[in-house]
Amino acid sequence: MSYSSHSMGSGSRTARRTFEFGRTHVVRPKGKHQATIVWLHGLGDNGSSWSQLLENLPLPNIKWICPTAPTRPVAVLGGFPCTAWFDMGELSEDGPDDLDGLDASAAHIANLLSTEPADVKLGVGGFSMGAATALYSATCYSLGKYGNGNLYPVNLRAVVGLSGWLPGSRSLRNKIEGSHEAARRAASLPIMLCHGISDEVVAYNYGERSAHSLSSAGFRCLTFKAYDGLGHYTVPKEMDEVCTWLTGRLGLEGCRS
Repeated sequence: MSYSSHSMGSGSRTARRTFEFGRTHVVRPKGKHQATIVWLHGLGDNGSSWSQLLENLPLPNIKWICPTAPTRPVAVLGGFPCTAWFDMGELSEDGPDDLDGLDASAAHIANLLSTEPADVKLGVGGFSMGAATALYSATCYSLGKYGNGNLYPVNLRAVVGLSGWLPGSRSLRNKIEGSHEAARRAASLPIMLCHGISDEVVAYNYGERSAHSLSSAGFRCLTFKAYDGLGHYTVPKEMDEVCTWLTGRLGLEGCRS
């Protein structure tokens, strides 16, 4: 599936960028279908690797949808093309966000969720760059629109971000506080952030700052977990706590041990 976006080029010309997403892998629920979560991989990865891990979690009532990001040149890799949800340079508080890429990926996620049954609860989660994209989707849901102003169509009930960061954090608080409806949605959306203190790729302080930015913007249902000795990867203890959190927040029936 492809999405087009417009960005202003030099002079009055408008450049069109089209994003071709890769293969989507689906893990069917083993029990009663109560929730669907789109899970987003990290930079250079694909949906298949995460689908294998998610399939073995004790969450029989969740359907997992694991898309693959478009292959694009990535600035932080010197322009080398690889799978990425958006373009990015070195992580920086002052660095620009690729809103075209973020909007295209958030729209792709919403489209995947939009065809789920009405009684199924919807969520999004991810790792690293995937976590950043999941958190961007959370802000789109709360604001009711994408960065480009188009309406956000999906009712999110849970967001998980592992070893990631929050794009657009500098302006988020003002945007949320400018709308009663956005503040209401932000206050009621459960978000879980997890980060390793020894993360050498996305430093721990980015996870900590993201949690602070979300909290100060009015996201009250926020859980932040720090893990001693954990680098830029996941461990069973972390995934166990994600399972427990999702079961509680989504009101899922009993876990399969």
